Amino acid sequence: MMAHLSLTNVGKTYGGSTQPAVAGVDIEIADGEFIVLVGPSGCGKSTLLRMVAGLETVTRGDIRIGDTLVNRLDPAERDIAMVFQNYALYPHMTVRDNMAYGLKNRGESKSVIEERVAEAARMLELRPYLDRKPRALSGGQRQRVAMGRAIVRQPAAFLFDEPLSNLDAKLRVSMRMEIRKLQKRLGTTSLYVTHDQLEAMTLADRLVVLNGGAVEQIGAPLEVYRRPASTFVAAFIGAPAMSLLDARVDSGQVMLDGHALAPVAHAPGPITLGLRAEDLRITDAGLPMRVDHVEELGAQRIVHGMVGDQSLAVVDTGDATLAGTVRIAVAPSKVHLFDSTTGRRIEAAAQPAPVPAE
Repeated sequence: MMAHLSLTNVGKTYGGSTQPAVAGVDIEIADGEFIVLVGPSGCGKSTLLRMVAGLETVTRGDIRIGDTLVNRLDPAERDIAMVFQNYALYPHMTVRDNMAYGLKNRGESKSVIEERVAEAARMLELRPYLDRKPRALSGGQRQRVAMGRAIVRQPAAFLFDEPLSNLDAKLRVSMRMEIRKLQKRLGTTSLYVTHDQLEAMTLADRLVVLNGGAVEQIGAPLEVYRRPASTFVAAFIGAPAMSLLDARVDSGQVMLDGHALAPVAHAPGPITLGLRAEDLRITDAGLPMRVDHVEELGAQRIVHGMVGDQSLAVVDTGDATLAGTVRIAVAPSKVHLFDSTTGRRIEAAAQPAPVPAE
């Protein structure tokens, strides 16, 4: 069974604190949708997930799974299955028994349990390990068992709490591909928490970017990447992070260090300019940048430097030695503008340069 999830003005405040851990979050998650909550440590994403699971009480607002208000329901009554970062397997039980445990507690018949465990083991390639104990498995295999235990329950929704954070980098890549393929195959509504923005980008149908307990932006991964709603989102989503520089608008031009970068329809004054490293290129003419350091990554390199007294990063695919001052070409259509006071995106698209009269 699938179900939509609905969070309406959901908040959480601990004890006598005046600062909420989660502040008035509204999210609508469609049947079968894969939503990723992403943000830095302490942003409230795990607290929000735990409120959906029933492991934390809700201070205010409503959480619905399907058409059922679940604020006061115990975790076992919510028809969800949760996958934790520490696997939470019973060490004295075999893989088979770990996967079957929840079904046995629900009183399912032996035939149903055997059928569901066998199917989950087949999907997760765990059949050779069904009679082993967790200590005989690798980290990736243990995480598959934890996922199998969730799958056999056939819940209305999956909740994932940073399930890959204990795995090495190479295994995280393969496991996130497995999770996404599995979720698409099962079509189960999923809410996934991570602090890893690359993991978030590759898994999500939509991202929910959290900061200080509040939602900064909700959108498809490429939408969030291409049109960040704030300087926080701009700096958090993307690797390397977007460079954010103090600039000005003068006479209809975005000005940085005395150089006009893009025509823009905006009032004169200070502005925050956002430039993504991959949108810039080193050329023979353009914005001067003093090279400080070059990160060689193989197929490309990241050139770090200074424009005046401000940092800028540029992705380059060349192999020439870079030192001293280089010139940077900035495409006007790739310029991002933010309010220098609020940090919010300014929807004032760069205007095309006028065509000279003949």
